Amino acid sequence: MRKFYQIGKVLAASFVLGLSGCSSIIDKHVEYSYVQPDSYPVLKAIGYAPLDAQPGATNSEKMLMAIKVSKLEAYRELAEQVYGHQLNATTTVRGVIAQNDGLRSQVQGVIRGARVLKSYAVGDIYTTELELDMKTVYDLYIGQVKPKKIQRVTYY
Repeated sequence: MRKFYQIGKVLAASFVLGLSGCSSIIDKHVEYSYVQPDSYPVLKAIGYAPLDAQPGATNSEKMLMAIKVSKLEAYRELAEQVYGHQLNATTTVRGVIAQNDGLRSQVQGVIRGARVLKSYAVGDIYTTELELDMKTVYDLYIGQVKPKKIQRVTYY
């Protein structure tokens, strides 16, 4: 009886090994098609910077700094629209009384393909308007990473 049990184990192991060896015989060819969105939104953002608050010895230096800051603020607003905010909140409670309440916001991302629509001063505030056409972003993305959808699989 013990011999039959051992022979059964050997046959079962041989059968499993034989089946796993056959799986390398079956091969397949996969054809992909590219996926393109139906529509592309256009995002707009506005950045502001006060002229008087900028560092600089002359009004021209302050204006140049305000131009840079307003552009960076507009880019930050675009990043908020694309990637969202990361919020960290803390509250300290001592004796059922809130002692300290804090909120920290962070935005991180890469914006490619945005273009400046307008850059102008309104009183003592410098304003920059940006536009991000998601069709341009899609075209830039496709150039790097080609998203695919399985079109057909052929086994042979």
